[in-house]
Amino acid sequence: MENPMANITKLMAVSTLAVSSLLGCASTTDTGALGVKRNQLLLVSNEQIMQLSAKKYYQMLQQARAKGILDTNKKQVARLEAIAKRLIGQVGVYRPSAVNWNWEVHTIKSKQMNAFVMPGGKVMFYSGIIDRLDLTDDEIAAIMGHEMAHALREHSRERISGAYATQLGLGALVSGLGLSSGQAQLAGVIGDIGIQRPHSRVQESEADVMGLELMARAGYNPEAAITLWQKMQKAGGGSVPQFLSTHPSDVNRINKLESLIPKVMPFYRRTL
Repeated sequence: MENPMANITKLMAVSTLAVSSLLGCASTTDTGALGVKRNQLLLVSNEQIMQLSAKKYYQMLQQARAKGILDTNKKQVARLEAIAKRLIGQVGVYRPSAVNWNWEVHTIKSKQMNAFVMPGGKVMFYSGIIDRLDLTDDEIAAIMGHEMAHALREHSRERISGAYATQLGLGALVSGLGLSSGQAQLAGVIGDIGIQRPHSRVQESEADVMGLELMARAGYNPEAAITLWQKMQKAGGGSVPQFLSTHPSDVNRINKLESLIPKVMPFYRRTL
């Protein structure tokens, strides 16, 4: 007997591909020296994402300010701003218009090991990732370059578009096949693991590649990307299986970065 869930998975993929073909794909950045190139599904406008991201960012700043945890260490903020300035000077390699984004850099006092760059250049570092890992400037540049790459490549817009396309496909399945709510939920889990998560790992790999080039061009030693992930690996302990993670495994990530360092090292040496 044919597996009904296999049919559901196939129909989900077909539905998603149908939406993609109707609306077209594009690549949001230039390839850079390392050849980052992939067509992306973009169903929502960049303007929408930029507006929503700025609103969310400023809400976060307001909440942190009210709690007295925003930019409490002025020396740390200045350090991050100096690193960001050098990296921003190189973003034109991938996206010339991004040089003129309204870039901002802030910190939140927290033990969390977290950092991100929202669409439009909104940078946030949690003090925990700097203090707990005792990061060097080069290692901070590795994190920041990686997160900037997500913004340059419009990965948030792409993830939202992918989720939207999947929801359209699920809607067609539920109405067309008469699935129960439990079956529909299961189909959603399959869509998440089988469609969305592998795609997110692709995004993480792209950010690793782009971030490595950005930091090298900005005069930060790309070898610091290795020491960074070694520190992250030690701090994080065991990791979940790669096929269930939105990030590459630490070992795979380090191996890939090591293979790319010789290609970007000339950019770094030119700055010495």
